[in-house]
Parts: sequence; structure tokens; C-alpha cells
Amino acid sequence: MGKYHDLAEKIVANVGGKDNIRSLTHCITRLRFKLKDEGKANEEALKNMDGVVTVMKSGGQFQVVIGNHVPLVYADVLEVAGITGEASEEDEGEKGNIFNRLIDVISSCFQPFLGALAACGMLKGFNALFLYFKLYEAGSGTDLFLTAAGDCIFYFMPIVIGLTAARKFKVSEFTGIAIGAALVYPTIQASALGAGKPIMTLFANTILESPVFIKVFGLPIIANNYTSSVVPIILVVWFASHVQKLAKKVIPELVQTFLVPLFTILISVFFGFLIIGPVITFLTNILGSGFTALYEFSPVLMSVVVGFFWQALVIFGLHWSLIPLAMINLSTLGFDTILAASFAASFAQTAVVFAMFFKLKDKKLKELCIPAVISGIFGVTEPAIYGLTLPKKKPFLISMIGAAIGGLITGLFGAKSFIMGGLGAFGFVNHIDTASNDISSMVTQFIAVGVAMVFSFVATMLFWKDDEVTEKTEVQNEMGVRKEIVTSPVQGSMMPLETAKDQAFAQGALGKGVVIHPTVGEVVAPFDGTVMTMFPTKHAIGLISDNGLELLIHIGLDTVQLDGKYFEAHVEQGAKVKRGDKLVSFDIKAIEEAGFSVETPIIVTNSADYLDIIEADKQEDVCNSDELLTVLV
Repeated sequence: MGKYHDLAEKIVANVGGKDNIRSLTHCITRLRFKLKDEGKANEEALKNMDGVVTVMKSGGQFQVVIGNHVPLVYADVLEVAGITGEASEEDEGEKGNIFNRLIDVISSCFQPFLGALAACGMLKGFNALFLYFKLYEAGSGTDLFLTAAGDCIFYFMPIVIGLTAARKFKVSEFTGIAIGAALVYPTIQASALGAGKPIMTLFANTILESPVFIKVFGLPIIANNYTSSVVPIILVVWFASHVQKLAKKVIPELVQTFLVPLFTILISVFFGFLIIGPVITFLTNILGSGFTALYEFSPVLMSVVVGFFWQALVIFGLHWSLIPLAMINLSTLGFDTILAASFAASFAQTAVVFAMFFKLKDKKLKELCIPAVISGIFGVTEPAIYGLTLPKKKPFLISMIGAAIGGLITGLFGAKSFIMGGLGAFGFVNHIDTASNDISSMVTQFIAVGVAMVFSFVATMLFWKDDEVTEKTEVQNEMGVRKEIVTSPVQGSMMPLETAKDQAFAQGALGKGVVIHPTVGEVVAPFDGTVMTMFPTKHAIGLISDNGLELLIHIGLDTVQLDGKYFEAHVEQGAKVKRGDKLVSFDIKAIEEAGFSVETPIIVTNSADYLDIIEADKQEDVCNSDELLTVLV
């Protein structure tokens, strides 16, 4: 039972009960319900409820404004209502199929650290470049330093994703970090355990044959290397979310602080090593056997398939099924065709991102393109995949097709790799047969990479459109950014929001905005829109513009205690208003003589929906016709 359990019960009851809830999400300050019947909701009861700021309806959502502690209330509402927060079957079309959900989970887990991921990818690439030009020796202090700085996120990926996946699945963040750290603990990796003698072998003489080096609680644990892996940690944290939820139900609240993480970590890590990790290993072994059979059937077909699926295999960590086969080929045959078939994949991915740079309208995503291209040239494509192409889906598919075309060329001309050397641009030399001084395979790879990149770039430019951003910015200016002007609803002196005497406003708990110290006791409409909320005490009014901007005008501090005295409303809730229409009058002198401040916060309560909210330069003698806020979409 959480801290806000009682509040959650009241909210659920007053939105019409749990059977009336179709889905629930939350933003920075509000619970966003989709209700089956909004008529069943008791708006007045919710608005007057302790712990609820107000209620708004917008975009098909029934929104209960809470404040900056909304995630805690959200978790308790989910528990009280017995829902997951995901859409019900009626909303399945909005959530998408399993594939779309999986992409959403993976991209959501990578989104928070894309900048750092791109930076580390660039460091890895530059280190490879400097080593190639022999600016310093491999193994030198400089090499070790840059390797550590560039490889840190990639090597300890489960720890980083442990944090972001915990946020995604509503698990304690430090619990997620602990689970990720356990997966990469050095002495439990297969590379470390493999130095000893197996105590037994599971599934002997099958493609699932697995040596066992340790037992835990008497059960055999199949060793695996989890460093740099992605999918295992996501699955384990997802499992941990269910363990944590169960633990909170059965463990007394008095000792939940340490016992819930204890059992969540213990059970999740155990099952991660016992079941989840080995399942990935089994899939890897099965894929390896499948590609071997495919190569025996048709080397060209195998090259196309490897090229097409290589990046998808990388996402799930299943590309490791092909690495052992390549190493065996190199040691027994002196050459390999598997790695040669996958070589164009990173270049196709890079070309797609370069094309996206010219078509993206989202400024933040656009800024990620150049670092992703730089790291991609050096063979590090994680920033490109997880940050850009995979979330957009079609660009990722185009890169897969481009890689398949590159694989087809390598298969048709019999290109081979002769060493496992550099990645990206430094991998071309891997295809030189030094024994016979033959560079034909390297020439083939130049052709394959060139064709794959040209196809990927052109196809992205022709067939991909940034629909998601376009839909959000239908009303745009010539620079591609929609903006909405909020004129001052009150005359007086404007001050930054952080100067507000009320800390809830000052800390931005309800959104961004400004504070006005009124000189005229009158509030007018700052835009064309609708009166969404007129408080019974008339001390506060909620508006929504015709473009969806939600604004709260709170006249004075603690003036709710006046119970409407010294206030007069000129419009009713639900009324349509035009910019400049009189909304509320109030007696400044009388309010101050009653011991209350008339300091008036003006808040954009759906601030999270906008790119930026810019305050006007003018601060003294603000008039109703003056621009107060410029809101960018």
C-alpha cells in the first residue's frame, strides 16, 4: 500500500470506478485518463478533493492535475484500479502490435542516454582512426584511456539499461542498476567461468549443448557473457517489475524499504541467470545451426539473409551466434564469408541516418544525426539504431534492405574476409588476402558498400517522411515551428515564476509560466479559447486555447480561503471567449487588507507538451495587449 493509497481510492471512485477506466498514463503533473463514459465522472468532487489541483478535459483525455508527485499517485491508482496503465483491448489499435511495443520498449530504454551513447561511439571511432595512422601504439596508455572512455557504456550496457528499463517498467531505479550490475559481474561471465572444468553438460550432443560450471541452490546455471547485451537486462527488469509488485502486496509497509528490493533483486537475478539468459543462448545456438545449413544450401542466399538480418540480430544480441562460425572458418579455411556478408550493414545504417538529417523536423533528433553518422562510419551503429532508425521503423527497414543488397554483391562475387580486424571504414583491409596479395575481395566490398549506401540514402530520401512530427505541427510558420502567443491576462509587473512565494508554483510543479503583481483588478482572456475551469471561489480560472494550450490563472495566494469574497466572475465554465474578454474582477485593496497577497501565477499547465516556453522581455507595466509568453510546439 503506497503513500497515496487513500487519495488513489477517491480518484478511482470519482472517475466512475475502475470499470470506467479504459487506460491511464501520466505526464509531469497530471493523471491522464481515457474513460469509457466521461459522464460518470464526478468532476466537482475531484476538483474539491485534497490532493487534486483541478480537472481538465482535452484531446479525449480526462485529466486530473496532481502536481510533481504524480508518479507516486499514478502507481497507487494503478494498484487500486487493478490495471497496468496500458490500453485495454478496445485501445489496442492505439498501442500497436507486439512488434511495435517491443520497439517502443527498446527505444524508450535507450532514449535517455543517446547523447552519451553517441559520444562514446565517436570516441571508439576516433581511437580506431588514431591507431590506424599509428599516432600511438595499441596497448599504450593513450589507447587504454580512450578505449575505457569510449567503451564504457557499451561494455556496461546492462547497468545503464537497468536504470532506464526500471523507469520504463516502474521498478525502483537502484534495483534496476543492481540487477544490471549483477549481470556483468566479472567472475560470473562465461569468459571467466570457462577457464575451469565443467561440472556437467546439459543437452549433450544437440545444438543446445551447454556446459555448466556452477550450481545455485543446487540448480545448474548455464554461463553466458552479458557485457554489451541489451535484451537480457530488459527482460529481467520486466520480470522484476512483477516481482516487486507482488512483494509490495505481501511485505508489511514498515519493512518494505529494504525487503522489497532484497527479494526483487534476489529472485530476478536468479531467474535471469537460470532461465532468461540461457534462453538467449539457446536462440543463439539455433540460429548458428540454421545459418550453417543455409550456407551449405546456397552461399549467395546466406549472404543476403545475413546482410538483411544482421542489424536485427545485433539488437537482440543474437549476432553472436555467427561469430563462432566465422572464427572456425578463419582458423580452418583461412577465410570467412559470414562477416563479409554483414560488412555493408553498418554503412547502410549510416547512409540512412545521413538522409534522415535532411528530413527530420525534430531539432533534438536532428542534432543526434551527425554524431551517429561519425560513429557509424567507424562501425559503431548503436546510436543510429536505437536513437533514430529503429523508433521510426521504416528507415530501419530501408537499412536492412540496403545491407541485404550489399550482402548479395559479396555473395555473387565471392568476397571473403581473412582476419577479424577493424570495424567500419577500417574493416576494408580485413578483406585483403595477404598470402596471395589479392585485393579482389576488398574491391568487391568497396562496390557492395557503395551500392548499399547509395540505395539506402536515396530510398530514405524518396520513401520516408517524418510523419510523426508533421502531424504535430500542422499549423507552422515558415521555419517549421508552430508558436502560440499568450498575451497578459492581468495588468501589472511581471516577475520570473521562481520568485513566487508559493513553493509549488516557484518550483514549477504545475508547469512553466510567470508571476504578475497586479495593478488593475481585472483578468481578461489571453487568447481565443474555452473556460475549462471556473473555481467556485472565483480565485482561479483554467483556460484552454483553440490550439490546445492549457493556462491556469491563480489570483493571489491562499485566496481560496476568501470563498469568493472580493471576486466577481463574468463568464461561466464552458464558455467560449475571445482574446481580451473580461473573465474575472477582483478588489486588490480589499484582498490585501484581508491579509492575502494578490501575486498572480500564470501557468501553462501542459508545459511538457511544448518544445519551449519563452517569457517576454518586458517586466514593468505589463498591459493586456502585451505578449507575455511565446509557446513553441
